[in-house]
Amino acid sequence: MHWTNLPASRLLDTPALQQQWDALNAARHDLPFLSAQAVGAALQVFGQGQERLLLAANEAGAPQAMLLLVPDGRLRWATFQPSQQPLGAWVAQAGLSTTALSRSLLRGPLGLALVVSLTQTDPLLAPREPDAADTRHADYIPTAWIELQGSFDDYWAARGKNLRQNLRKQRNKLAAEGTATQMRVLHAPDDMAGAIERYGALEAAGWKADRGTAIHPGNDQGRFYTRLLHEAALRGEARVFEYLLDARTVAMNLCLLRGGTLVVLKTTYDETLPKSLSPAFLLREEELQHFFANQEVRRIEYYGRVMEWHTKLTEQQRTLYHLTAYRWPLLKRLAERRSASQAAAAGGNGSEQPAPASSPAAHVVEA
Repeated sequence: MHWTNLPASRLLDTPALQQQWDALNAARHDLPFLSAQAVGAALQVFGQGQERLLLAANEAGAPQAMLLLVPDGRLRWATFQPSQQPLGAWVAQAGLSTTALSRSLLRGPLGLALVVSLTQTDPLLAPREPDAADTRHADYIPTAWIELQGSFDDYWAARGKNLRQNLRKQRNKLAAEGTATQMRVLHAPDDMAGAIERYGALEAAGWKADRGTAIHPGNDQGRFYTRLLHEAALRGEARVFEYLLDARTVAMNLCLLRGGTLVVLKTTYDETLPKSLSPAFLLREEELQHFFANQEVRRIEYYGRVMEWHTKLTEQQRTLYHLTAYRWPLLKRLAERRSASQAAAAGGNGSEQPAPASSPAAHVVEA
């Protein structure tokens, strides 16, 4: 591979580079949150100015891969990975070996680099390869998806009896009390700022407010999601699902839709409601009815750690992973010994697989 090393800011202001990035993204499932615009929004909001754009081309000059990398300690690099991005920020031609890619990075454009990590990688995009003397793969999280096939009635009949009965009871109770229910689907650019504001109000009333991680229109998270969804809405790819009880917003899902695949980025609900009420599940049931009816969505991707509520909707799971490559096999052995020693000192038996050399931020979607 022939490499070019540029400041990451070049991706923000060079249409030709954006087009190359999008073409490589399209070669591997064309995920909307890995578009040049989406990655650029994350870079502008969460970037620290040290990020680099690495471009690989073949001998004929055809683009093979593009990556946003950040320093991850002395002589170590990792993919740009803010917690708001489900996967590491890199794209490549379909079938390109991640082992070959990481080795080429270490021996080419980064100067004297000892370690490079491709974080939060989806095996659907880049199949997990066997460990080698100079590479190590580590599980990140299991993630779930739903294939929408057949009819909603058939799909729903295959769900657990308790789930179906519980939601039926909730709907009957709401109807008996005269509570009006409504699901809104927002997709217009002018709707996105207000949707983020209402989403933030729900999070601010829950446990995320105590941790300081709630979305607010004035914080970085709020600015990122407002920009991301507004730009996606201009392309017809933003979807915000909002559930209301008597015109009061009680649950919301922030999503992107491209090529029949819906990616659920964020989900929240009103935690002040009685525990007997499950607004998030009421919303999900109506979403699924909507998807089966209009056939706009053929696959739903969650890209968050599998939780109990996921397992009630689907049996499908796969595991995202980190790939860490070392300049020499000796470095891998030393890293594994250090991790084993740290695990033993912490009270473990040292038999667990050591953590990846980089420390990527966790991306977990909470219900």
